[in-house]
Amino acid sequence: MNKNYKNIIGVTLIEMLIGIVVSSIIIAAMYTTYTVVNNSYSQVTDVASISRSGRDVVAMIMRDIRMAGFKYFYGVNVENELRPIDERIPSQDYLTFIAGDNEADREDSMAPIVIYPDTLNYGTATAQAGYDTIDAEAELNEMCCDRIHIVYGDFDIAGMNENPKQPYKKYRITYFARALSKGGDQYYGLYRSKESWIQPLNPLTDSSFGQWKFDCPECYEGELVREYLTDMSFAAIGKYGEIIKADPVLNADKIYDIRSVDVTLTFRSSAKKGFYRNLTGKPRIIKSLVREAFEFTDKFLRDTIFVTVHTRNIGSI
Repeated sequence: MNKNYKNIIGVTLIEMLIGIVVSSIIIAAMYTTYTVVNNSYSQVTDVASISRSGRDVVAMIMRDIRMAGFKYFYGVNVENELRPIDERIPSQDYLTFIAGDNEADREDSMAPIVIYPDTLNYGTATAQAGYDTIDAEAELNEMCCDRIHIVYGDFDIAGMNENPKQPYKKYRITYFARALSKGGDQYYGLYRSKESWIQPLNPLTDSSFGQWKFDCPECYEGELVREYLTDMSFAAIGKYGEIIKADPVLNADKIYDIRSVDVTLTFRSSAKKGFYRNLTGKPRIIKSLVREAFEFTDKFLRDTIFVTVHTRNIGSI
């Protein structure tokens, strides 16, 4: 037998167990710290995403509202006047003006801004792949949403080359909401559509009637702009600061008095686990300029963006 056997240093079972316990505590503490940091990071990222995407959407809506009522004038110039009469470009568009001041022509209105309060959906487009459209929007139990039509004119260079008698176009941009469901989470999606006014070449001899269509090359129907919309409201403001009902049927004599539009957009966080912890049950409130306050008690964060957009091209007819 080795005489030095009893001098060999080893680890006893008790020491091993103590080491395992201490290691487990350290690992558990590290995991807890990681979870807390990761959740905090997810929340901060979610808040930043809401703010950033909200600003992008608002910038898009502002650009379109500022275009409302724009009309392109080619004007009179020597080069154009030297052309044969049947090849001259008209100094301004001659597209048929549809006031839309009755129910039959309401959807064909060329009024620069028309607002449909508390109105979801537009056109026939369905939700994109990966989303389920909810027919019963009441299931979401939230306030939502207005729909807005924005109309402006433009000069159609391609159309001038192909069809010199119709060098002008009118476009209609529509922002609307649609209830969606994805992975069991239900919310609204913010959509944008672009249409063009299609008119017969010779309205005097062609019996067909002009209308808004999605079939122009640059047009599209129901493109999803942003998910997790809670509310979208628009308030048309007149030249004296009063709120105007932007509806050509109900307020035809005032619809061209719009001088600005107050836009309110509310988005919520996307985190499935929610944003708030240790709720006390006290409801939080969302307010809109044209709607009653809405209370909610879930764990989602909601961020509201409010801007006033001045209309640059709207005046009396």
